[in-house]
Amino acid sequence: MEKPAKLFGTNGIRGVPNEGLNSDLCLEMGRSIASFFDSGTIAIARDTRLSGDYIFSTVSAGLLSAGSSLVNVGVLPTPGLQMYCKTHKIPGVMITASHNPPQYNGIKVIEADGTEASRETEESLELLYYNRKFRVSDWKNLGVMSAEPEYYKSYVESMISSAGLNEKKIDLRIAFDAGNGASFLTTPLMLQRVGTTLTTLNCNPDGLFTSRNSEPKPENLKSLETLMKSGNFDIGIAHDGDADRCVFYDEKANFVEGNEILAIFAKYLCEKGDTVVTPISTSDALEEVCRLKGINLVRTKVGAPIVARTIIKEKASLGGEENGGIIFSKHQFCRDGGMTALLMISVMNKTGKRLSELTREIPKYFVMKRSVQRKTSWDAISKLLRGSDDILKTDETDGLKIWEKSGWVLIRPSGTEPIIRIYSNSRTLEDSEKLCKKYTELIGQLS
Repeated sequence: MEKPAKLFGTNGIRGVPNEGLNSDLCLEMGRSIASFFDSGTIAIARDTRLSGDYIFSTVSAGLLSAGSSLVNVGVLPTPGLQMYCKTHKIPGVMITASHNPPQYNGIKVIEADGTEASRETEESLELLYYNRKFRVSDWKNLGVMSAEPEYYKSYVESMISSAGLNEKKIDLRIAFDAGNGASFLTTPLMLQRVGTTLTTLNCNPDGLFTSRNSEPKPENLKSLETLMKSGNFDIGIAHDGDADRCVFYDEKANFVEGNEILAIFAKYLCEKGDTVVTPISTSDALEEVCRLKGINLVRTKVGAPIVARTIIKEKASLGGEENGGIIFSKHQFCRDGGMTALLMISVMNKTGKRLSELTREIPKYFVMKRSVQRKTSWDAISKLLRGSDDILKTDETDGLKIWEKSGWVLIRPSGTEPIIRIYSNSRTLEDSEKLCKKYTELIGQLS
């Protein structure tokens, strides 16, 4: 018998509504989620996508038909729902496709501690779904739905409290781009509450993401960059579609890399003896900062749920990825774009330094990223890569990480697409580009 297709990718189930993400899948996955958690109540929220009502309704129908009652927390960033789940100790379901294009939507499952579902939980849900072992209640035991449309205010207050800014008034001029996503209300409210002078872009909910692609990369943030160049701003801030990530522009309109964000936080938010957790793909800038400050650095496989659970296990104070996904454990054990924004302006306020100054303090490493179509087995690719005479050492935590004299390169198969991802890290841009090109061409030899 052929093994059933894997439903969950790196961050939930994603697809195009009425195609891969059809009503049958949504309904029966809702029943599977309710049956697995066997919880009296489940929280549910959505981002701003046009298909949100459709996916929300069909998943909700499945949850209710299996006897779980629902709390509708409305349109909310994913970390907002995660905070609700953590606070109320109940599981949740987020209807979002995060940074994917507007035609996509998805189902993300949240554990009762606010963390993203583990792979073990996802495998159990897939088993329930494929074996149709989910619960279907009789008419007397169907779930009921209630709503907490004002919870976003509590979420905002939780971030302000976690950052210790309840009584602070931050004298900074900020340009913020919500990208028409789920943070259109929460992040502006939060920034206003701490006294900043705020100019907003794209803070209207628009499920077509008319203003820009929801992935917060420099090529998609030209309007924010232009605004930063035209005005007297101290910092520019942008989120992805569901606001679990955050990126920045400094006062000179320079984009700040996620690797630099994480290193700045380690330097200014952590103490000697603290632990920081990050994937094996993060640049050596963080490693150097941690070594100089006496901070323990723990490397993991790529993936926010893995980082989050390692933070819990290691009792770490901070963690995150190079894409702007930061986890601040005093707040909660998940990536939170709003919290990341607040932490950065808190560091700036506390130190009196501009973001360009904070960035210059971080050791400079150049990171290149590429992806190539996967045409053969990972074993064949790995065997070919190991044939280089320039290899000093390797690491197989996730894919294959190779060190050469000029730096390192990480090659790993994507968990969601038929591609191979390639990351290179070096002290110079030239060396990083050479490493990336070398191993991209090596993989290209296989057909």
